Amino acid sequence: MSLSFTNSPSEIAVLLRQIDLPLHLERTGDGARCRLTADTPRSLDTLVGIVPAITQRELGSAAFQALFGLTKSYVGGAMAGAIASEALCVAASRVGGMAIFGAGGLSIEAIDAAMRALRAELGDRAFGCNLLHAPHDPGHELLVAERCLAHQVCALEAAAFLKVTPAVVLFRARGLKTLPSGEIAGARHVFAKVSRPEVAAQFLKPPPATTLRELVAAQKLSEAEAALAAHLPVATAITAEADSGGHTDQRPLSVLLPLVLAERDRAREKNGWREASVPIFVGAGGGLGDPNSFLAALALGADYLVTGSLNQSCVEAGTSGMVKSLLCKAGMADMAMAPSADLFEAGGRVQVLKRGTLFAQRAQRLLDAWKSADAFEALPQAERARIEADILQQPFEELWEGTLRYWQARNPALAEKALLDGKTRMALTFRAYLGQSSRWARDGIEDRKSDFQIWCGPAIGAFNEWVSGTWLAPAEARAFGPVLDALFHASAALTRRQILQGMGGEALPSMREVGRPAEREALAHGRVVRPIAEP
Repeated sequence: MSLSFTNSPSEIAVLLRQIDLPLHLERTGDGARCRLTADTPRSLDTLVGIVPAITQRELGSAAFQALFGLTKSYVGGAMAGAIASEALCVAASRVGGMAIFGAGGLSIEAIDAAMRALRAELGDRAFGCNLLHAPHDPGHELLVAERCLAHQVCALEAAAFLKVTPAVVLFRARGLKTLPSGEIAGARHVFAKVSRPEVAAQFLKPPPATTLRELVAAQKLSEAEAALAAHLPVATAITAEADSGGHTDQRPLSVLLPLVLAERDRAREKNGWREASVPIFVGAGGGLGDPNSFLAALALGADYLVTGSLNQSCVEAGTSGMVKSLLCKAGMADMAMAPSADLFEAGGRVQVLKRGTLFAQRAQRLLDAWKSADAFEALPQAERARIEADILQQPFEELWEGTLRYWQARNPALAEKALLDGKTRMALTFRAYLGQSSRWARDGIEDRKSDFQIWCGPAIGAFNEWVSGTWLAPAEARAFGPVLDALFHASAALTRRQILQGMGGEALPSMREVGRPAEREALAHGRVVRPIAEP
């Protein structure tokens, strides 16, 4: 059955965007057309159908929201170096979501201070901390996990892991207990950020028995906690990370998310985990930059949504105004893959903004030089001079001196190896440039602007297109709370359009019109009282 309307498309758009009001389809006098209205039907005989009210909290998993005390199925991405700042975590919490603090690259002291400040600011409300896999420094992983436990952080996001490590297991298992009902309960939850189904499978199993025994022997877990952990998956939540900023395999979300969901379902079936007693949630991240992508991820089965690239352009993000200005101008294709600092020798790559910076080209040049020679001194003289002048902007030996002091304090064995091996020395020195480039960006160092490393995915292009010509376009207007509210509000409005279309609605307003950012004053109560003017 097809439905035509007496309403104009713009009037229908206004009604659909008033997401807290149920809408009624009434047959008109001649019976050939319908009228969409928020008014109470005059008679049930004329009622053709109902488009329900859809609040922001109805998007995603209600169980996920209940477990973490949220009103939005949303988790803010953990951008390293505190780009996902304390202020951003607080802003996410205030609008009903939660966020993961970007602890990657920070000292234990800085992470400890941030966790203390967030706990004081948020009280019992949920927030998380990121744990980047540190294969060469497992002690650092354990320290981060222990500090998060000390501050009663509810969520630890395990990122860049290929297998489960003791730090992750410790966080998951500490404090587990048996309820009178016989169910196992705990207040600490691991969020595993993965780009491959086989990695998700590792976190969907109980912890390795050997790891549990080691933690008990080290007196970090009790025998009872270890025994209970053996009956639960390591992760409560798996974030399927598709084409994101930073470390990414650039997998399409439409392929990755269903595969991860299938892994989750297999784990439940194999272990007999009932959804009510052993919750396992799957979220979507990477490539989410506008309401259409939100809607698509939810349709694919995502329990919660994660954004990161667009968050960096918000007021609360812990990066410089120079970076935010560049991000606000970025399009979908303004990205490049570049060698990463932490996985330089292994060939790891990160997705970065290429518009306005030469970092991607320069980082690749350093990797090519490292591959071609056994020591910096073995490179051709002309190439050494160009690297020192154009990229390092100082003599190699000067940068190496500072690099050596860093590694002597952080990992003495690696520092000793570099003193004896020119290729290792070259790798660590080039990694110092890669590491500093992200700090130059965060600090807004003007004379190193061409070296800015800005982790970013194509979602920022979608977001910029969505807000173009609206009040959310300028960098100074992008407060995170209103941005997130606007995205969820528009996603709810588009869901209502989808329902109306499913009823057979014809000549509907475009998705672009229905899904435009709500006006600032409308976000407070979920309604749009007039059409948004075209830019």
